[in-house]
Amino acid sequence: MLINIDKRISPQLLFILAQMGHGDEIAVVDANFPAVSTAAHCITKEPIDMMGVDAPKCIELITKLMPLDTFTEFGILRMEIDGAPNELGDVHKDVVTVLDHVSGDAGQGSIERQIFYKRSKAAFAVVQVSEIRPFGCFLLRKGVIF
Repeated sequence: MLINIDKRISPQLLFILAQMGHGDEIAVVDANFPAVSTAAHCITKEPIDMMGVDAPKCIELITKLMPLDTFTEFGILRMEIDGAPNELGDVHKDVVTVLDHVSGDAGQGSIERQIFYKRSKAAFAVVQVSEIRPFGCFLLRKGVIF
């Protein structure tokens, strides 16, 4: 048994986070995202299921264990809203609030939806949450521990 690990972090997710190295990315995706077909292209070939957890809570849980990259322009990228790339949806705002408390100096950015789909295929793993708010998908880039 381990202590101080949130019970919503599965052993599989804990192992994946430990395996990832600096610069590896993990996709946290909403309930509508094609997680199975995307994960088939990743290092981890099946999505990690975190149903019952929304995107902000999942990102909070992950970033308590995994530092975000501060050596690149963006340690986290959000999926842009179609036709409104500078607009933040409620899910994006909630994630910004989480990151303000845990991410340190990691930059936050956005990418267009179709580019997000392609980039997610190169991720280390895909974590699917029960987020149903539109465009609730994020890429987290692992940083280093000082």
